[in-house]
Amino acid sequence: MTDRQAPRPFSVRPARSDDMVGIHAMLEPYVQRGILLGKDIVVLYEATQQFLVAEADGELIGCGALHVMWEDLGEVRTLLVSDDWVRHGVGRAIVEQLEANARALGLTRLFCLTFEVDFFTRRGFEPIGEQVVDPDVYSQLVRSPDAGIHEFLDLAHVKPNTLGNTRMLKRLV
Repeated sequence: MTDRQAPRPFSVRPARSDDMVGIHAMLEPYVQRGILLGKDIVVLYEATQQFLVAEADGELIGCGALHVMWEDLGEVRTLLVSDDWVRHGVGRAIVEQLEANARALGLTRLFCLTFEVDFFTRRGFEPIGEQVVDPDVYSQLVRSPDAGIHEFLDLAHVKPNTLGNTRMLKRLV
């Protein structure tokens, strides 16, 4: 947003099942550009309760999800904002609410895998190395069929899908 543009009103709310087709449609251009991994619509429906959506005048303009990975660890997933709404505070508002939701669940750390390093750095995330959980937790997480957890663990079979992304972590206070 430039200094001359007035903020445009929008709201952030928990997603409903009838939002999933819209989220899927918003996701597709990011999948085509290689920014986000594609998700089958059934996967989105199964994760409805993890999602928040931003809307303006009844139109979906952004979304993000919080996925619990372990007792103290969650992941910000599928964060996206429609091109017309980038730099209008939509992404920040979604992440702030996801962080509040994470705290309410008792999480103390949030992970993300992103190309948007500057955005997440401004939100308090920092790049991380390879080993951020102890070996006992690692041995449990590696059993998960969830690709996002495999990305978090930086497993070799997901590296082709994550090239160029930065693994980041934030400690919640």
